[in-house]
Amino acid sequence: MIYFVGAGSGAPDLITVRGARLLERADVVVYAGSLVNPALLETCKAACKIYNSAQMTLEEVMDVMIPAEQAGQCVVRLHTGDPCVYGAHREQMDILDAHGIAYEVVPGVSSFCGAAAALKAEYTLPEVSQTVILTRMEGRTPVPEKEKIELLAAHGATMVIFLSAGQMEKLSERLQAGGYAPDTPVGIVYKATWPEEKVVRTTVGQMAQAAQEYGITKTALITVGNFLGSTYERSKLYDPTFTTEFREASK
Repeated sequence: MIYFVGAGSGAPDLITVRGARLLERADVVVYAGSLVNPALLETCKAACKIYNSAQMTLEEVMDVMIPAEQAGQCVVRLHTGDPCVYGAHREQMDILDAHGIAYEVVPGVSSFCGAAAALKAEYTLPEVSQTVILTRMEGRTPVPEKEKIELLAAHGATMVIFLSAGQMEKLSERLQAGGYAPDTPVGIVYKATWPEEKVVRTTVGQMAQAAQEYGITKTALITVGNFLGSTYERSKLYDPTFTTEFREASK
């Protein structure tokens, strides 16, 4: 069996119990070395063979995992955060399907959850935003035309922007072109939940300057929206005047 395991957002104790147990019994681990905290590998047994996929192509990764699985070994493909968000694991699963090899996906705590925790924020506040957009700026990898930052910004929803910390000036301009006011709150979270985590609170208009001041050029999430403000409505779920399936409203 091959297991695609979400390593979590950075802190070693934020991997799931299931993921941690798989690491402990793995015979082979292929991990995303550019993003996964290497401290997670300390639980691997001494005989475990460990490969850093940052230095490998897709074909080289498969050349490690497929023979190991066919030899009856337990293989863990360790992805940062949760594999379903910019994890590039679909292309791996398709190859395994073509070879008739069984695999399982073990979810993890995405970095966008870690960023909210670092900010002590709630992305979905009543009467502020009920939608969270996870996206990225185009770089060497393009994005679909209808997913340009300006078009997504037009919704005014909460945005969490991955893989774009090196393009802050351009990102600021395009967020404003899409409709965010210059004073819209922004939270920049560098290496959420890692020991070296940095949290920078700024605005759409000042985000490039703030990132430069704190030396943030990569490995950071940019969160945008009025969820970082101070105004919102109380949740109906816990409002004493609101009847639910489990509780009658007070008179």
